[in-house]
Amino acid sequence: MTTSSPPTPSLLDGFNRRLNYLRISITDRCNFNCLYCMPGERIPKLRHGDVLRYEEILRLVRITAGLGISKVRVTGGEPLVRKGVYHFLRQLSAIPGIRDLSLTTNGHLLHDNLDKLKSAGIKRLNISLDSLEADTYHRITGHNVFQRVWSGILAAHEAGFSPIKLNAVALRGVNEDELTDLAALSFDYPFHVRFIEHMPFGGSSISTGPPLLTEEIKERISTLGALEPIERAGYDGPARRYRLKGAKGEIGFISPISNHFCAACNRLRLTAGGALRVCLLSEEKVDLKGPLRSGQSDQQLTELILLAASRKPRSHNLTSENPPTVPGQMSSIGG
Repeated sequence: MTTSSPPTPSLLDGFNRRLNYLRISITDRCNFNCLYCMPGERIPKLRHGDVLRYEEILRLVRITAGLGISKVRVTGGEPLVRKGVYHFLRQLSAIPGIRDLSLTTNGHLLHDNLDKLKSAGIKRLNISLDSLEADTYHRITGHNVFQRVWSGILAAHEAGFSPIKLNAVALRGVNEDELTDLAALSFDYPFHVRFIEHMPFGGSSISTGPPLLTEEIKERISTLGALEPIERAGYDGPARRYRLKGAKGEIGFISPISNHFCAACNRLRLTAGGALRVCLLSEEKVDLKGPLRSGQSDQQLTELILLAASRKPRSHNLTSENPPTVPGQMSSIGG
């Protein structure tokens, strides 16, 4: 008589959403000081010993892959500033069950490291690009390096990375006059240009008045032509996707304030400090670093991960009428 193994638990939250996407912040350090991310005053960084080690992250990814996580995005801070990142990415891409691996970067270190990223198994890139004007880019990021970043984006395109997603946070009074120019990039390149509504994150050093929301952004870029909806694909994130007639690329809108996507949210976030955060806009989280370092088994860690999933809220309370300050720092959570 043979006995069957018990079924592998699946990452379903309390609202029957299947969680198959893990975002991993590998560092809270960044070589930029973006207005919408960093607070006006300096905040202490995590000490070296407080950041998850690569082998700890890999162990957690192996466990979550066994629970159904198949899509992973590595973020920061700026992930490319962490020593040993390319070897880590190579190990990460080899984990069975991970079918989609991407990287979010500000692009500053991109140009000189494309071969390393490609050999590590990275095919898709998300790159922050909030402006095409050098002065405005300098104002937003704190660094006068637009040409370096833009050349890195073009080099990534020539090297065959695809898709390349260009993320622009829409900031009233800062880059609102460039929205059409950013959208027009999709005519000349197969880029996915994505406009993101600004979320008031933990003491960020910018206050731009009423948020610039998706419908207004759409109206501003309507001079380029009609937006044709694109059907969602299996690994799509929260962006609602469109294409301008005749464009090589596409336009996306991420609307956490005006049209939140909570009902279809499939994400968990592993912070640089080792907490599993169930929602970007909630303080609900479960510590994994402590149990990892106290010698708990994979089964015990699995139970903690399932516990975190069960605590994922139905939705956030961020609204355009009275947007609260989002808890925490984007630099350590990973956007």
